[in-house]
Amino acid sequence: MNHSIHSADRSTHLKIVVVALVAGIAVAAFGFSARTNTEFTETAQNTHIIKAGKPIAITSSETSTVR
Repeated sequence: MNHSIHSADRSTHLKIVVVALVAGIAVAAFGFSARTNTEFTETAQNTHIIKAGKPIAITSSETSTVR
């Protein structure tokens, strides 16, 4: 067993690269599968526009003041 990456042989380096590649592909696949949920996403064609009304200030005396 090699305890140092500097003294490792070629097959150990290959195993490390393969494990890192598989782990990277797994993380990327998980990210893509979590992102492709198109049921709840909104595009520019079906977004809802909310327009602001008149500005009011709420005070503790329960009266509205327009500023």
